[in-house]
Amino acid sequence: MSNQQTILTLAQKRGAEKNLPYAGALTPQEAFEILQDDTKALLVDVRTKAELELVGRVPNAVNVEWAFYPGMVANDDFAEQLSAELNKRRFDKKSVLIFLCRTGARSNNAASVAATLGYTQAYNTLEGFEGEANGAKQRTLINGWKHANLPWSN
Repeated sequence: MSNQQTILTLAQKRGAEKNLPYAGALTPQEAFEILQDDTKALLVDVRTKAELELVGRVPNAVNVEWAFYPGMVANDDFAEQLSAELNKRRFDKKSVLIFLCRTGARSNNAASVAATLGYTQAYNTLEGFEGEANGAKQRTLINGWKHANLPWSN
């Protein structure tokens, strides 16, 4: 079994344990490894454009906002915009589709929507880009994409 398949099997096991409606849940390190090894895999960052500008972005990620800043107003057209973005890229519904947000909550919802749209390999990134907040409400110090020193830029 390849390392990629081992990672996806573990992510699927996490998904089954949590009764997730999509393929599974990846750690940031696992998500990065899949993206490095699988040229067909795609990362969809569902954070707001303001978050991308102020906090940072993952290179080569596609951005489809789950909600809008300010106020975190729900993007009622998320499913339609996601489908349009993936269709534009001729993305295969059986390829690995990884979702990312600040902490893993919005991306959980986005992965659920992707599954309802027929994307059979939709995964959430646990911990998200910034990770959990510590006691002082600071992020990136406990876990998450940035904490793991994975590629990102301002």
